[in-house]
Amino acid sequence: MLFSDSLTLDAPRRTSDGYMAVRAKAARTGVYQYTGREVDPNNEHGLRDQAIVNVLRDEAAVFDERAVRSFIAKPITDDHPREAVNASNWRDHGRGIVMGAVRDGDHLAFDLVLMDAGTISKVEAGKAELSNGYAATLEFGDFAGPAGEKCQARQAAIVGNHVAIVDRGRAGPSCRIGDAAICDALPIALQDGAKEAAAWLKKAIALHEKHMNGSAPTTGKEGEKSQMLMMEQMKNALAELGGGDAKSGEAGMKMDVYPFHILEQEKPVKTMLIDGLTVDVSNADTAMATIKTLIAARDAAGAKVAGLETQVATIATDKATLEGKVKELTDAKPTPAQLRDAAKAYSAVVEKAKAHGVAVTDAMDEAQIMGATVAKHMGDAAKDWTADQIAASFAVLTKDAKPAAPGVQSLGAPIVIGDAEAAFADAQRKAREERRNAWKTPATSAAA
Repeated sequence: MLFSDSLTLDAPRRTSDGYMAVRAKAARTGVYQYTGREVDPNNEHGLRDQAIVNVLRDEAAVFDERAVRSFIAKPITDDHPREAVNASNWRDHGRGIVMGAVRDGDHLAFDLVLMDAGTISKVEAGKAELSNGYAATLEFGDFAGPAGEKCQARQAAIVGNHVAIVDRGRAGPSCRIGDAAICDALPIALQDGAKEAAAWLKKAIALHEKHMNGSAPTTGKEGEKSQMLMMEQMKNALAELGGGDAKSGEAGMKMDVYPFHILEQEKPVKTMLIDGLTVDVSNADTAMATIKTLIAARDAAGAKVAGLETQVATIATDKATLEGKVKELTDAKPTPAQLRDAAKAYSAVVEKAKAHGVAVTDAMDEAQIMGATVAKHMGDAAKDWTADQIAASFAVLTKDAKPAAPGVQSLGAPIVIGDAEAAFADAQRKAREERRNAWKTPATSAAA
């Protein structure tokens, strides 16, 4: 498995032969972070699906005598070759040689001699960053870093291959870890790209957090505008991370370099806590994967919000419909005056129908009563008439009908029936008086 280290140049000097002699100090020990897929692509150790795996490079590996000696006499190249440097291609790639190596605190410093005039001119013109490539194996287990960090793997058996002079390279331990002997060289503009990408990513994450805690809108026109702003920030970060002269798909050795004029010690790993996950934002692959995850989460949240908005709109429509029906029913409720008028109209229809000899029952409404009245007079001629025709015919037929007056109907002059007992007593009284006064009247029959 191949890794890469970053080196920095001290002030170069010229030899009497015109060669350039320079000391490069490499930051070598510490904890480096990789994705699980980089460390364990076949999931042989159960680490493939982990977002971050800590790999320890301790002093035992860095300052191992065999590892240090492996860099001695190795070639210096102008940019990274697309193949490992060996005897068959040294003439094509060699521009100088590593003369020695010494320990400098936690660093391993190299003494380099550049022998090619063209390469020396490039260094003097500003192409002064270095990247050394080496192969290494991984030991899996539980290890502790200098500050107590938990590490799942340890780097061991380091073997140097070459040191390249480059314009700029990708920061951090970016060489892909694999079983192949060579990894891809993917230099990018560290100073411009990575810093700008980190800045855009921080803005996008900050806005995402506002969306999650409700301090920034997520719905309506303002929410759409805010979501689009976050997407634009993520796209800008991806664009910065994808910049430079990187070419994928070709074999080569992938290296990392730091600007010699700004670094004198190991570049620290830049991490950021995103949704509870510690992410190495200096690692382009990890940063891009994180951005894509955030975009996917944003899209899922947007779809959920759209669904909820549709539900809210449906509920609002149903509410408006229900309120309309309630108003319609309320408006249709008859007033007391309307009820009195309806009762009078119904009573008038009933009386007119009865005046025409129609038997009216309590189960009949006005339309049925009028229909029965018209049918009695018109017969089958009215069987297909409409309600309006029946009502008009009823009005004509009953216009002269006079409903019976309410109350007791007149039965003729009343017959006065006297008291029989009083009459009998009166008759007896008259008879007694006639007998008592009879002697006073002359008997006319005898005189005759």
